[in-house]
Amino acid sequence: MDHDKTGCQAPPEGPILCINNCGFFGSAATMNMCSKCHKDMMLKQEQAKLAASSIGSIVNGSSSSSGNEPAVAAAATGVGFETNPVEPKPISVPSFGSGSQSDEAKPKGGPKRCTSCNKRVGLTGFNCRCGNLFCAVHRYSDKHDCPYDYRTAAQNAIAKANPVVKAEKLDKL
Repeated sequence: MDHDKTGCQAPPEGPILCINNCGFFGSAATMNMCSKCHKDMMLKQEQAKLAASSIGSIVNGSSSSSGNEPAVAAAATGVGFETNPVEPKPISVPSFGSGSQSDEAKPKGGPKRCTSCNKRVGLTGFNCRCGNLFCAVHRYSDKHDCPYDYRTAAQNAIAKANPVVKAEKLDKL
């Protein structure tokens, strides 16, 4: 009787279960769905709109598709439907090319050895400017008869660092 006097509606007899039968309770504000199912439905609607607009832009060459969006949106807003979203999975395709990536990544040629005495050097080897690898005894250029011309290289470096500067000729008085 108090409800008639105040004009309020009687509360429902009990809590309403989610219409997706997930086991949680829904509300009228979320279309009788629980908060998680309502959120999922809203995300699906957004994805459907984006997909429709991208398909329309590809087909028509424009930025929006007015023909496809209403049909997809109307189908997506229906209450009580269940869809299973398909998530894209990356597909790895083996390359049958020259295989240069794996060869350049790590060359495995066995243990590193000194070019002069064939001693195993491992991580302590010294790379010379001539391009060879040497042990601690043969690392200097005079110990392994290095063919690299250090003198010419130094002259070229100095010439690049110090270009010749000539003043303009002045008229003598």
